[in-house]
Amino acid sequence: MKRVGDSVVLLHGTGRTPRSLRGLEKRLQKAGFQTLNLAYPWRRLDIAGLANYVADALDAEGIFSGCHRLHFVTHSMGGLVAACLLGRLRKRIPVEVGRVVMLGPPLRGSEVADALSGFSPYRWFYGPAGLELTTSSDLLEGLWPDYALGVIAGTIGWPYLSGMVFIRGAHDGRVAVGRTQWQGMTDHLVLPVIHSYMPGAPVVLRQVQHFIETGSFDR
Repeated sequence: MKRVGDSVVLLHGTGRTPRSLRGLEKRLQKAGFQTLNLAYPWRRLDIAGLANYVADALDAEGIFSGCHRLHFVTHSMGGLVAACLLGRLRKRIPVEVGRVVMLGPPLRGSEVADALSGFSPYRWFYGPAGLELTTSSDLLEGLWPDYALGVIAGTIGWPYLSGMVFIRGAHDGRVAVGRTQWQGMTDHLVLPVIHSYMPGAPVVLRQVQHFIETGSFDR
């Protein structure tokens, strides 16, 4: 059944492409949602610049035409891009913001970025946005989610050796569970999944659809 007026924007994570969210996109399309699985230049700009890029792309792609409510599904750093877009650039979204699901978002940074951001190979590969993934980043200072936000965190850190070394407590190899939390979020779900493979895990696909449709995870 086609859901007239409901569209979903998908934002991939650092080092990934829209292909990494293709399974989620197909599931949401099958559920009746119009989707836009967007590529963005994650290495070239800081996160505010990426948020502006996404806003321009949404307009250029015509996503707002016939859309009454816009949802977002993000992975990893894509969550920070969406948070910045919806928090600082909301005026650029001329339709109602619906529900947002973030998978493994470093909302409060990552100890891996703390440990590696001083090294030139890290700065070269991750670009300006990579320097905003540290635990001392003030990127989201003064912001809070005034929309329905569901966050999924993972707890399988292997085989990410950097995560095993630098992160204490439960983590998905890149982000500690505690650092995926954000005051004001609607729901938070912890699953036994790995950071990079989270978007393709069947249990994650099911939970994302459930939140987009109902505003909560299925427990």
